[in-house]
Amino acid sequence: MNQPEATQQSPFHALLATLQDLLTLAEGFLATFLRPWNFYQLGIAVAVFVLAHLLAHWFTPALRDWMRSREGWPTWRMRLLIMVQRRLRMMLFVVLIWIVVNVMKEVTWPSRSYLLAIIAELASAWLLIAFATRLIVNPGARSLMRYAAWTWVTISIVGLADETQNLLESVAIQIGDSRLSLWLAVQAVVLLVALVALARFLAGTGAASIRRNDSISPSMQVLAVKFLQVCLYGAAFFMALKLVGVDLTGLAVLSGAIGVGLGFGLQKVVSNLVSGVIILLDKSIKPGDVISLGETFGWINSLGARYVSITTRDGKEYLIPNEDLITGQVVNWSHSNDFVRLDIFFGTSYGDDPHLVRQVAIDAAAGVGRVLTDRQPVCHIVGFGDSSVDYILRFWISDPSAGLTNIRGNVYLALWDAFKANDISIPFPQREVRVVNETLPAIRD
Repeated sequence: MNQPEATQQSPFHALLATLQDLLTLAEGFLATFLRPWNFYQLGIAVAVFVLAHLLAHWFTPALRDWMRSREGWPTWRMRLLIMVQRRLRMMLFVVLIWIVVNVMKEVTWPSRSYLLAIIAELASAWLLIAFATRLIVNPGARSLMRYAAWTWVTISIVGLADETQNLLESVAIQIGDSRLSLWLAVQAVVLLVALVALARFLAGTGAASIRRNDSISPSMQVLAVKFLQVCLYGAAFFMALKLVGVDLTGLAVLSGAIGVGLGFGLQKVVSNLVSGVIILLDKSIKPGDVISLGETFGWINSLGARYVSITTRDGKEYLIPNEDLITGQVVNWSHSNDFVRLDIFFGTSYGDDPHLVRQVAIDAAAGVGRVLTDRQPVCHIVGFGDSSVDYILRFWISDPSAGLTNIRGNVYLALWDAFKANDISIPFPQREVRVVNETLPAIRD
């Protein structure tokens, strides 16, 4: 028994049949398009476009001046105004063409405005797509999504959606029991780009709201933002696969294989990821803290999933793995507060009054700009050295991110000036050489 003819057709013959149907539709469309009244409608559309261009040219300077006067507006609102200003001609064209279509429907036959209605629908759809695709930040993805949407909307409005879908369905490859067609691939790409763009927009909006909440600590803000991004991007990816009909049960085996790979080959990566989550949860360090790790001293610029960015006073940026911050000893100069006490040592001559030396040193330190006055400096004698009386001067600052060496240098310079003004000397080690026998025997050859 012979099989039906449809089941015996190869993909190549199905593609040829679809192309033949498209050619037939194209011939019918051209025959309809070449009617005289259609040329009149095209002329009306061109005239409306010229009018929209002239109106946009007239309105644009006034709109720009009004935008310049809107000081203090949010950034998103100004960006929206810029988009409106750039698309003003198309917006005016859409409004005018719909007015013309509605007027012609009232005063003449519907066939006399059929082509104008198609042009109005196309212009409206293109305008909406242009605004919607601005949510996509990446320029390449935005252009791809925009042109793909414009193409599909145009095909749908002119009535070729079914034929185009059949053409894309006919181009396919067979992988095992699965059939991967060009139509399925196009759907997957479009849905994935659209959902990722939506997820990125929602993540950016949510992150801005979280950062504006002063009741949440900086470390918890970072954790909340990253958790929101992971959830939204993951949901976008799996929703795109589900909408195009991909079976997600096979991902269970893949996730198991990934788990084994993580356990054996990516131990350091996973360790840094987990360490980053622990750092964010226990709030041991946060953006803006001033820390010391070994020979590295600087303030935390950002917390990443794998590393912490530390910027030093000399402009270098160190990327410290999160694991080192968990397992190593870290000095956080601003963990619970920003107050830091600094100590400097100096010595004066035995001939100087120690009471005067202490008071002069305290007054000199208090006169330095960054030294706190509500936490008074103190000066103590710490020993009697071989050549000097040794002192320690302690003072407080509240901005360790501004540097420690420079404030120590400023205090030393203030001490120098104060000691010079009060005739206090800073001794240096002296050694006395005594000659026991003044007459030494001559050295013989």
